Amino acid sequence: MDEAAKLALFEQTMVPHLNAAHNLARWLTRNQHDAEDVVQEAYLRAFRFFDGFQGGDGRAWLLAVVRNTCLTWMGRRTGGSNSPVEFNEQVHGAIGERENAEEALVRNAKIESLRNCVESLPVEYREIVVMREMEELSYREISEAAGVPIGTVMSRLSRGRARLLDCMEAKS
Repeated sequence: MDEAAKLALFEQTMVPHLNAAHNLARWLTRNQHDAEDVVQEAYLRAFRFFDGFQGGDGRAWLLAVVRNTCLTWMGRRTGGSNSPVEFNEQVHGAIGERENAEEALVRNAKIESLRNCVESLPVEYREIVVMREMEELSYREISEAAGVPIGTVMSRLSRGRARLLDCMEAKS
């Protein structure tokens, strides 16, 4: 396949999953700017190795590349701070028209608590929870992306959810 055809097929297959890639990278790196760098590097890697893509679910394949890029990036990162994810509730969430200020504050506090609990999960649980609950990948897709058996996905998801529940109950 020539380079132009490869680029066209790559754009058609992988670019639609840019938001999912960025979301996973943001949760794994815990930083907006680092996530952007990781996604850019992941897309370059994905394009370079696109000849190895056998078809099927492009999102799962791309998220596997993003995950591996994140893990490599986190492994070689030395020092620095893990600043929290930049998230603006006014931009990313809609407050209902009838919601009063007190309800909005309570809701935002719960969202912030949940975000903090997700960020506190170990990376092996956090990546599975993000792929399942936020990206809505199937167990099979998560298994492919994370490179672990489906049973491990189910176990990590169960343990991650239990830790989230414990964390949220502790914050109540």
